[in-house]
Amino acid sequence: MRSRIEAADLVEAAAAFLKEAESELSGRTAFHAKVAANALAIVVRELREHPSEAEAAALGALLPDVAAEARVAEACARIRAGEWTAETPGLLDALEAGVRARLAVDNPRFSTLQRLRGA
Repeated sequence: MRSRIEAADLVEAAAAFLKEAESELSGRTAFHAKVAANALAIVVRELREHPSEAEAAALGALLPDVAAEARVAEACARIRAGEWTAETPGLLDALEAGVRARLAVDNPRFSTLQRLRGA
């Protein structure tokens, strides 16, 4: 059991409140409450799942000497420069892993994500 409340817990509580309040609202205000609740749900998943770290980890085998926080930028630079292509061993797998991590945060019910997971 966790002894302290984390940021994700607080954001999740705010999202739950908005979802509950949405039923008492109408029109534009209800729509904005729904959008805000969905945005907060994305923030919760971002805080809990750390897609940036997963993306950096996926590139780790290709860029072991580059700091994790700089791997995505370095990979982009190498792709733009033509140093890396679809034929670069491991690149497509690493990019796919990064996309899966980002999709899981953005929309975990996205049909392409389900297909990538083999569901």
